[in-house]
Amino acid sequence: MTPHSTQAVTGTLVKMPARLDNTIHYQLALGEHSVSLNEHLGQPITLTYTGRIFCTACGRKSSKSYAQGHCFPCMKKLASCDMCIMKPETCHYFAGTCREPEWGEQHCMVGHIVYLANTSGLKVGITRQTQVPTRWIDQGATQALPILRVATRQLSGLVEVALAALVADKTNWRTMLKGCAADIDLKAEAARLLPAIQQKIDELQLNYGEQAVTVLDEPIVNLSYPVLEYPTKIASHNFDKNPEVSGTLLGIKGQYLILDSGVINLRKFTGYEVSFG
Repeated sequence: MTPHSTQAVTGTLVKMPARLDNTIHYQLALGEHSVSLNEHLGQPITLTYTGRIFCTACGRKSSKSYAQGHCFPCMKKLASCDMCIMKPETCHYFAGTCREPEWGEQHCMVGHIVYLANTSGLKVGITRQTQVPTRWIDQGATQALPILRVATRQLSGLVEVALAALVADKTNWRTMLKGCAADIDLKAEAARLLPAIQQKIDELQLNYGEQAVTVLDEPIVNLSYPVLEYPTKIASHNFDKNPEVSGTLLGIKGQYLILDSGVINLRKFTGYEVSFG
């Protein structure tokens, strides 16, 4: 779909792809269609849910979306839907009980980054090395700093648990959408937090080898979002309650569209068939 085109397109909604630039550039992904959303800033847009949901893994029609876009059978069998994805410290790959060992090797038994970010304030997070900076963009972070590289997802979870006792590990999405949080000296925060978990780092290196956890010295990454105006009051759109969402597009941050009529978390509706126009 070309910029400013009024032709409607329909497809299955997935997480918005985004590219880090001076201002982050977003695409609306609807099946085979891709819409450059930045080009629609300041313009009226309409998103209409057709009432159909398709599993993003197998493609079958589903009455409900489970685990961000899956049908019930896929949610039950896929490793990407296991509880250890939400709680990586509970990874059970080494126990031989991973639902999909090959998937685990590709996604969990690989290098991960532990980072500090400024979303609705200071938080700690983890992500695969290949998901930098995508993960930060998806969370609406305005600043991010990689502080550790770890050998596996499970190790990243163990480190995150230790840090979460000292700093938040969740984003307040309402606060995140009301504007940019004041800048934080993430380097100073790292210098404060890392010594506090040195015992955990030493323990992991002793048990898993020196290369299991590596302290990083990276620059702070600043992220700027395409937002014309932040809302002062948050009202949420929900396709399950109202299939048509329309309004002037005022901004995009995280996986949210900010409209003059309210905000909508598009990632929440992964797998929904939606028309844009």
